[in-house]
Amino acid sequence: MLNVVLVEPEIPNNTGNIGRLCVGTESRLHLIHPFGFVINDKNLKRSGLDYWVHLDVTEYQNIEEWIHQIPDLSRVFLMSSHAEKSYLETDFQDGDWLVFGKESVGLSQEVLARFENHLTIPMSKLIRSFNIANSVAFVIGEAKRQIGLKKI
Repeated sequence: MLNVVLVEPEIPNNTGNIGRLCVGTESRLHLIHPFGFVINDKNLKRSGLDYWVHLDVTEYQNIEEWIHQIPDLSRVFLMSSHAEKSYLETDFQDGDWLVFGKESVGLSQEVLARFENHLTIPMSKLIRSFNIANSVAFVIGEAKRQIGLKKI
């Protein structure tokens, strides 16, 4: 299973859509507090529809709590629009951690400094970033494609 990590998510609809994506791709979702919403918010449930009950989700009170349970820090990949290496140039493995920052500002410098693998999603210069749910879909799709090829 892949591990999708949302650090301080702010928008319930995005988190709900990512939760649905995780159920559909048999991935785990890890949510790091603080959130910009209440986890039982009707918008979150509406976005996740009835899939939320099938979601393998874990909440952490802070970054430290999450980091302490990662078995291999070299398999943590942080998404940043400022990174130079594309996610398309990365060799993903089952069990990898795909980390996304809050919608308004991305990942903090403090979080980025703790891990060596920073990846970007190539995009037109006409936009600042992709919607986080779309970003997760891009990266998880490529990772699942690669993992599936390795099983053949």
